[in-house]
Amino acid sequence: MISSPARDAPAKRQMIAPSGVTEAVLIRDDDAALAILHQLHAIGVRIALDDFGTGYSSLSYLHRFPFDKIKIDRCFVDDIARPDGSASIVQAVVNLATARRMTTTAEGVETEEQQRLLRTLGCSEMQGYLFSAARPADKVLELFALHRSRLARREGSESRRREAG
Repeated sequence: MISSPARDAPAKRQMIAPSGVTEAVLIRDDDAALAILHQLHAIGVRIALDDFGTGYSSLSYLHRFPFDKIKIDRCFVDDIARPDGSASIVQAVVNLATARRMTTTAEGVETEEQQRLLRTLGCSEMQGYLFSAARPADKVLELFALHRSRLARREGSESRRREAG
């Protein structure tokens, strides 16, 4: 997700951090923002619409701007498990994103129940304290290494069980 090939140099990979844009930025000067975002998108920068649905939401942004991802604000995740909660709103956002070939990231996931519900609703990515507190960039590689070693151990034990059974 972080690396992205420049479209004019497909053999060379560039490390480009995905960029998040909030709706407030688009309101200030949406014509200028539109031109800049298309230029960035053309060179391979992936663009996320951050905090979707919490500000001056306009569905026209999803149509006009070259977004690759919609980030679902934590306020919709907080009460997702309640009967009168926001599960239907999250489902609608996921459906919109899917129809527009975008991924979705739910922000502020703190419980396994939220994770299960978001997965059931089709949310493609999640972030929050359930997975990890915010970390400095140099600590992220350590976190990936720990995760890989846990996966390798789990896969090894499952392989041994299949061989024994």
